[in-house]
Amino acid sequence: MPPVPQQGYPAPQPGYGEPPGYGQPGYPHQGGQPGYPYQDGQPVPPAKSGSRTGLIIGIVAGGVALLLLLVCGVAGFLWYQQRDDASAGDLSGVINYRQTNPGALSTDHVQEPVSYPMTPPAGGPHFQRWQNCNGDIYLAPIEDGNAVHSLEHGAVWITYRPGLPPSELGKLQDRVRGLSHMMISPYPGQSAPISLQAWGYQLAVEEADDPAIGAFISAYRVTAAIEAGAPCGGGITTTR
Repeated sequence: MPPVPQQGYPAPQPGYGEPPGYGQPGYPHQGGQPGYPYQDGQPVPPAKSGSRTGLIIGIVAGGVALLLLLVCGVAGFLWYQQRDDASAGDLSGVINYRQTNPGALSTDHVQEPVSYPMTPPAGGPHFQRWQNCNGDIYLAPIEDGNAVHSLEHGAVWITYRPGLPPSELGKLQDRVRGLSHMMISPYPGQSAPISLQAWGYQLAVEEADDPAIGAFISAYRVTAAIEAGAPCGGGITTTR
């Protein structure tokens, strides 16, 4: 029904009237700003950006949690592998100079070469500078005095008799490469094909596959240090 004109107002023009649906819930532009959707007759504002931010934070947090799980898994595998090495190898052949000859294990710094009671040396007076032992592979002999200083820092020093078959040498180098507090070098004159030294401990083996090698490394790398927390980086890398 067309609206009744108020007194003093002209009659509405033909076709004039309220649009269909005017005043009904959902009718656009009824109060509020143009373009807003309506629900129950009230304008509904657009979604706040906070919901999107929360989604991004959730995704990032999930990624960080996944990364932590991956790191823990790798660390656990390495620990398990080292534990296997320690349990599989026979360390009954280790010479413990800390018990049999503690007097030979002086920590004095010297400038002149030392005559050590064991070959290769497994501790005793040594030079001021240590040999770099961050997984270093030396293809020529290194100075005893520098190497012994590395042992004081907790390094395991693998030595081998020159002429060791390349296949054997490669296996030993793989045990050293990329591992801190480890180094390897040839040692002319040693009686065993392969020898391992930590501060106060020594083990001679015949083959690179001997499980005692892994057990020795697991038992004495870092733990045999006299100077706990001492670095293996920053040392000299020269050979004879």
